[in-house]
Amino acid sequence: MSRPELIAPPEIYYGDTEAQKYTANSRIQQIQADMTYRALELLNLPPDEPSFILDIGCGSGLSGEILDEQGHIWVGVDIAPSMLEVALEREVEGDLFLQDIGQGFGFRPGSFDGAISISVIQWLLNAETSHPTSSPPHRLTRFFTTLHSALKNPSRAVLQFYPSSDDQIQLITSIAQKAGFGGGIVVDYPNSKKAKKVFLCLFVGSGGAQHVPQGLDGEVPEGAGDSVKFEKRREREKRRKENGAKRKGVKDKDWILKKKELYRRRGKEHVPNDSLYTGRKRRPAF
Repeated sequence: MSRPELIAPPEIYYGDTEAQKYTANSRIQQIQADMTYRALELLNLPPDEPSFILDIGCGSGLSGEILDEQGHIWVGVDIAPSMLEVALEREVEGDLFLQDIGQGFGFRPGSFDGAISISVIQWLLNAETSHPTSSPPHRLTRFFTTLHSALKNPSRAVLQFYPSSDDQIQLITSIAQKAGFGGGIVVDYPNSKKAKKVFLCLFVGSGGAQHVPQGLDGEVPEGAGDSVKFEKRREREKRRKENGAKRKGVKDKDWILKKKELYRRRGKEHVPNDSLYTGRKRRPAF
């Protein structure tokens, strides 16, 4: 089967039908979740503290759901209108922008605490026209230069992608370095054809204080299927089961109050009033 990025541009390939199929596929949901948890681990954000995250190629919001779960605020950009329509239908929490990342970002400098991207930047490696501005080096340069500007100092960006050759990895990393990033490539499960995943872990600032993390190594346990389980998540789930897991999707009182208060401080409109569930009285409506 041909790689999607070789069939058509993303805004065409992910039309209405394909966007719905992609979002509803349980296998894709699991893989997307696993890679998002791993990207967050590599992002190395301050523990127990909400961060403002840029989700590059957010699609229908599958990664955004994980960011919500972890208590972060996020902005998503994607070039496929149909994907963003599905995200709106699913009522995701993040703010969404229709954006060609190959043309760069227009965010205020230093806006974000970090950025993630799952299965996206390989789409920048194909020229759609013969015009010089459509060439992969030009689009990658615009992408990395404006991404570097949009991130705080210090911070990280973690971009998972599917390279088809070492030359593509070299092209991407060299342009990222010219844009001012430090860091490099992290490869999980390099000896597994199914589970191998490539992450570009980029650093803004901090001089030489940041080091490229180690990839997960060894063979994937038999029966693990096509997805790589996030190590810390597995341990957390194990502890939850031992202590009596809560119902899936139900957040505790402190988590809900903390997130609502954060939304209010950031000026988010239509934040629901505190309910009886949170243990505080609902404000009277006037």
